[in-house]
Parts: sequence; structure tokens; C-alpha cells
Amino acid sequence: MKLPFNIDLKDKVVVITGAGGVLCGMFAKALAKTGAKVALLDLNLDAATNNANEIIENGGIAKGYQCNVLDKDNIEKVRQEINEDLGTCDILVNGAGGNSPKATTENEFFEEKDLNNMKTFFDLDAEGVRFVFDLNYMGTLLPTQVFAIDMLNKEGASIINISSMNAFTPLTKIPAYSGAKAAISNFTQWLAVHFAKAGIRCNAIAPGFFISKQNEKLLFSEDGTPTKRCEKILRNTPVNRFGKEEELIGTLLYLVCEEASSFVNGVVIPVDGGFSAYSGV
Repeated sequence: MKLPFNIDLKDKVVVITGAGGVLCGMFAKALAKTGAKVALLDLNLDAATNNANEIIENGGIAKGYQCNVLDKDNIEKVRQEINEDLGTCDILVNGAGGNSPKATTENEFFEEKDLNNMKTFFDLDAEGVRFVFDLNYMGTLLPTQVFAIDMLNKEGASIINISSMNAFTPLTKIPAYSGAKAAISNFTQWLAVHFAKAGIRCNAIAPGFFISKQNEKLLFSEDGTPTKRCEKILRNTPVNRFGKEEELIGTLLYLVCEEASSFVNGVVIPVDGGFSAYSGV
């Protein structure tokens, strides 16, 4: 991996939730290249450890930890382990999140004929919706409660949340995920104000459309041809393509670099190829 520009985070301790996944695993590898010591947290220990091992093989400092971001006692236990292994947290990246089929409708627009024929708004599972809100919102709030205590009045302390295009304009079919990500953007602003006098900056990245294992089946048919939803996305993305995951790294490095963004606080930066700026007309 080649960084778009270099910053120095030598000896800083970075904690990343959801780091067993592709996106946050990439964040971990990028931040390790800046000299940071990286703690990779994920419910899937093998996935977190695999990403950590790749960092170590390339000369970086990292360790994987099994962590349930919805269990505060568990997060506290992991924090103690990180403090002993790497030191206290300087930078927190809240990357854990996701959606659920139980909180997703099959139709974009409700039509009465769909009743009893497909999953409509009226069939959304309450527990599924609650899970999506918990995973995204509580899964950001609880790690912040646990790790921010170590960041108080530290030079260069920074929290990065992961929002979404859904936070600007809700996408069809996924009301729970859209609402949860809107809450993340609001929470980012709240945290920025709350910790402003304690020396912790809080900002967020709002990715546009990137192809992942989570959305691949929604975007492409089994034969590889684009679905109608895929065509809609590209039609409404002015650069007319999906993002490449590494195109998020520059924004991440900018936000965690005190020299570059020390007066940037409480912003949500879209990385979306112009999707949020385009009205469709």
C-alpha cells in the first residue's frame, strides 16, 4: 500500500473498531505506515489478527483483539489489554457498523399490491431495526465512552467516526441504516463540541459508493451485469464510477494529522464522487 502523502504518528496508539473488515483493515494498514501502534478490534478475532499480522509482516506494530462493541464491560477489558500491550489510546476510529436484511424493504416505493407479496415497510422486523441502530450508534458511543477517557488533554487526540451518504439523503429500502448513520453524523458534531475544551477533536468520513462483499449482490447480478440499483447509483454519481477503497485514505490521514487539521472539528466529509452534490437534474 502506498500512502498519498506522509504524516508522522510515531508512537501514537490508534484503536480501530471493525478492523477485521476490508475497509477498516485498510485504515489500520495505512495508519501503521505512519508509525502508529495499531489495535485492531473486531468481533471476529481471526479477521482482526490476520490484518494485524499483515501489518507486522510489513514492519509495523499491531495487535488484533476480539471485541463486542455493544458490550461495555468487554470493551473495558480490551482497553486494559491495549494499555498493557501498546499504551493508552491517542486516536480512535469507530468503524464498526452495518445493516440487516430484517431492517430492509424489498420495494423502493410502496404499492398496495405488494402487501402479502413481498417485504414492505409494514413487515420490517422491530428487533432487526433495533439491532442496526445499536450496531451503528451504540457501537460508536460505547467505544468512545471507554477510550476517550485515555485521550483527555492529549496532544493530537482525535476521534474519527464513519458516517455515510445515507446521512445526507436516505437511500431507499434501508430506513434503519439511513437513520442510524444520520445519528452518527449528529453525534460527531455533539462530541466535537462536548470535548472541545478537553483537547479531543471529532470528525467523520462519509463514504459514497464502494463495492464490497456486503453490497456486491445488490449491485451486480450473478452473471456480473449491473443491477438497476447499480445503474441508478452510477447515474447519480457525477464521476460515473464506484470509489476505490484507497481513495478514503487521504481524508483519514488529513483528519488525524494535527499539523494539517488542528482547527477542523465537527465536520462530516463526503468522499463520494460528487453524489451528495448532485440533484439528479
